[in-house]
Amino acid sequence: MLTTAEAREAILAAMREFPPEATPVDDAHERILRQVVRAERDQPPFDRVMMDGITLAYADLSRGVREFPVQATQAAGDPVLALQSGKCIEIMTGASLPENADCIVPVERIAVKNGIAIIEDGYEAKSGQFIHRRASDHAAGAHLLAPGKRLSPMDIAIIASCGLTEVEVSRRPVVRVISTGNELVPPGAPIEPHQVRLSNGPAIQAMLRERGYTNCDHDHLLDNLDELREGIAAHLAEADVLILSGGVSMGKADFVPEVMAELGVDVVFHKVSQRPGKPMWFGIGPDQKAVFALPGNPVSALVCCRQYVIPALEAASAATPQPPEFAVLAGDVTFEPDLTCFQPVRLVSSAAGQVLAMPVKTNTSGDFTALSATDGYVELAREQSHFPAGTPVFLHRWRTG
Repeated sequence: MLTTAEAREAILAAMREFPPEATPVDDAHERILRQVVRAERDQPPFDRVMMDGITLAYADLSRGVREFPVQATQAAGDPVLALQSGKCIEIMTGASLPENADCIVPVERIAVKNGIAIIEDGYEAKSGQFIHRRASDHAAGAHLLAPGKRLSPMDIAIIASCGLTEVEVSRRPVVRVISTGNELVPPGAPIEPHQVRLSNGPAIQAMLRERGYTNCDHDHLLDNLDELREGIAAHLAEADVLILSGGVSMGKADFVPEVMAELGVDVVFHKVSQRPGKPMWFGIGPDQKAVFALPGNPVSALVCCRQYVIPALEAASAATPQPPEFAVLAGDVTFEPDLTCFQPVRLVSSAAGQVLAMPVKTNTSGDFTALSATDGYVELAREQSHFPAGTPVFLHRWRTG
């Protein structure tokens, strides 16, 4: 049986990289960048005024002049004026600095009477104040964004500022999620006392869509060999990645491994030394398509999706790997089995600035309602059984990035 680290390495080694594609900038949010984004111009592209007020030559101020005839007014976007000696120009925030000017006096520090700007008594200005100098942020041609970045709203602003209408990103993979089980009933349908509501599939879809993997449909198949064979084959034909929930344990109705073998999906591993999620299955199908078969218990399915599926999709999308995150246990945890424990936690912060992980008890791996009060889970090494409060541990947030 593989360790959690070995399972993750095996998955990442088997994943096929998704190709790049050009997309309009307004559709690039949460996509993985596949090109270098370079500055179109200096930023700012001119000496930019940072305050409403007047602009003047500091040399005039240094001679003791406190009153300046207003030569003109220049707003943001207006053509650049040339300042005349001994005068000032009324200026607006965002405007380009007039020629011959090198000082801004804020509007709060002046009074204008009969076309004369009078500087407040006692106010001492400085040469160059409230001027955002050209190229002080970056020069034209500078590398602003590198491949592998998941594009945030701030990144979209950068791309737009470079004059780009489209950008190269990783193609969104076609993902299909399949819930298996006779006991599952979708929301809105009549339900019998011996049945349960279908919840894993919608939760997995939500987890993937939150990360930008929006081409993600869901299907429900019964525990019937013929139906499973036909349904899985159809989805495998159209998907880059297939994610199943249920049917991978040791029961008589757990047909998924058998069906995968029939469809030419080669098993990479079955079972990982962890709890929850030990029955996890992973294989590679025709055309290097990845198949994840997650356990049917809801907590197990969600943990395995976060622990293995999300990193695999990120790697295949050529995303820059995220550095590991750590927290400190805020309570004792004892875990006896010789398995890695994925312990759900709620995060709080200490006065010292530490991230504290408060263990949250779940009744079983079917108690998914308890997860709503958690922020993620911590990884507790299989080599020990008792983890006292204060122990540093690996943290895996439900919401990554």
